[in-house]
Amino acid sequence: MSDLKKIMELAAEAEDGAEARAGAALQAKGLTIACAESCTGGLLTARLTAVPGSSAYVMGSVVSYTNEVKISHLGVSPQTLQAVGAVSEETAREMAEGIRSHIHTDIGVGITGIAGPGGASPEKPLGLVYIAVAGTKGTEAVRKVFSGSRQQVRWQAAEKALLMVMEYIKSF
Repeated sequence: MSDLKKIMELAAEAEDGAEARAGAALQAKGLTIACAESCTGGLLTARLTAVPGSSAYVMGSVVSYTNEVKISHLGVSPQTLQAVGAVSEETAREMAEGIRSHIHTDIGVGITGIAGPGGASPEKPLGLVYIAVAGTKGTEAVRKVFSGSRQQVRWQAAEKALLMVMEYIKSF
């Protein structure tokens, strides 16, 4: 497949994919969003901002690849990181709540996980991702174990986050 064809397919997906549907839902409700991403490395934010007009609802993001950035920029508790680690539901929740608070948005999303190929353990397998969505209706989090390559895990995590955002918006 040519590079141009790949680019055109990605552009078409941005126009009618989950990112466009999530954006339409955010815009329809007049809501704003910010993302705190670790294993996805900004992919969720990139997908959201690929949609024309996304500046009306995407306020910002932090790629918090290190614990230091999770603590300093998102307010994740050092005690949480010490007790359960960066790849945990608690950390994803604190990331979502922290980004929402720091950027002053209606919704915050936190994603942390192990995209691979390294970093896995028996307790935390390759593809393990925690995603949290926070807002005035509380914080919801899920644990998923995705399969595939590093890029496939990252894409699946971003896709699941978009679906969670759409579901969360229904509560408004």
